[in-house]
Amino acid sequence: MKFLFILDPLASLKAYKDTSIAIMRAAQARGHQIFFCTQDTLFWKDRVYALAGGLTLTGNDEDWCQAQEPREAALASFDAVLNRKDPPFDLEYLTASWLLAQAEREGARVFNRPAAVRDHNEKLGILEFAQFVPPTLASSDPRRVHAFIDEQQDVILKRLDGMGGESIFRVRVGDPNRYVIVETMVQGGARSIMAQRYLPAIKDGDKRVLLIGGKPVPHALARIAKAGETRANLAAGGRGVAQPLSAQDRRIAETLGPVLAARGLLIVGLDVIGDQLTEVNVTSPTCFREIQDQTGFDVSGFLLDCLEREIKGNAR
Repeated sequence: MKFLFILDPLASLKAYKDTSIAIMRAAQARGHQIFFCTQDTLFWKDRVYALAGGLTLTGNDEDWCQAQEPREAALASFDAVLNRKDPPFDLEYLTASWLLAQAEREGARVFNRPAAVRDHNEKLGILEFAQFVPPTLASSDPRRVHAFIDEQQDVILKRLDGMGGESIFRVRVGDPNRYVIVETMVQGGARSIMAQRYLPAIKDGDKRVLLIGGKPVPHALARIAKAGETRANLAAGGRGVAQPLSAQDRRIAETLGPVLAARGLLIVGLDVIGDQLTEVNVTSPTCFREIQDQTGFDVSGFLLDCLEREIKGNAR
């Protein structure tokens, strides 16, 4: 099969930990042809095209690929298109999702489905599953945010379009900086943010629970913050420790999995702190490599099994 991966620039990827590279290596090992493009090369003439180049993966994390010169190719000419572009979810990301939706109408199979990605903000996506969610507020009104801080005493504030721990603040009720933090984040009421009660269980890690085709990977990656840091994200310096799913992790995963898979979300990363759901990540979920390396469980193979079934089950 021919797989097209929409990626960030190749030079920016870190092969020793990158999930997209792990997936591409596994796909190549199965005999699939790998192609890549970047989001900014998507365009429409009579169909949706991209500047796509062939990619040969090596086992060397320093010199990890050999890339061919990109050429114009219709997205519908590939057996699958996997959008692995990292956020931010800005206007260009949104425009790409509209083009990808048009490519679907032309016969392309796109994972995750662009309409489903648009409909599932990674922060607000938890609201549908409120039975698993800590006390939470979503608002652009600074008065509501301050009332929530007063009520909860200790909260986490985060932007709705952030990733990798960007612009996340812990604010306690007596924090002398709380007013300037809230003012900066809501931009005078022009930007909505999310506030959640601080969960002390974060000391044991912010767990990434992976759903693939609606089924949970049996191990989560607990991301543990470095000393003096509130954020546990790997991008913010946290360390990842793989561990079996807890009973509550599995309960959350088995509740959300079938719902999200039915909407076309093939790969989902749930964030769970203690026994509570804090985010539902659908753009380019990560942590495959860390789980594979520490447990031996073939997450990439698990994904490819599911992807191949999807393609064969919907053969044109």
